[in-house]
Amino acid sequence: MAENGKPVYLVDAYSDPVVVRIDGRACFQNSAGLKDFFTALIRQGKTRFVLDFQHCASMDSTFLGVLAGAALEVRKAGGKLILARVGQRNLELIRNLGLHRLLVVDAGEFAMDFDRCNQPVACPDRSELEHARLVLEAHENLVAADESNRGKFQDVLAFLKNRVEQP
Repeated sequence: MAENGKPVYLVDAYSDPVVVRIDGRACFQNSAGLKDFFTALIRQGKTRFVLDFQHCASMDSTFLGVLAGAALEVRKAGGKLILARVGQRNLELIRNLGLHRLLVVDAGEFAMDFDRCNQPVACPDRSELEHARLVLEAHENLVAADESNRGKFQDVLAFLKNRVEQP
């Protein structure tokens, strides 16, 4: 469960596939730790991931962009990223951004034990500029995943590029 009401990602990094359980709201405030987690495990050679969405209250485009980036990296390594027990609203968001073509999406009852996810992903403090870079990269990942996303996020991309290029 979420600690102190804060959204959290609980993981079982030693299983194959690696399992991530989302508990609460998946958003720009807590996506940096998840990005770091994916980066570290992909560097260790992990290429199979399952994310459990059963307790995911909502998600934003930054979180989805982090997922897209992880999926692109996992795909390059010959692996796959599976989204399990995705509710109707989250499935709609995933499809609207074209991520269903990049990820494996299972909206039914995924047969797997998600209760072994008990290690929270650390969410390090980041500066405002580091957050801006993360959000920019996440939205660039969404465009890389599906070019039609460029029009949806052109204003966000322009604003963030300007922000990160300021001295």
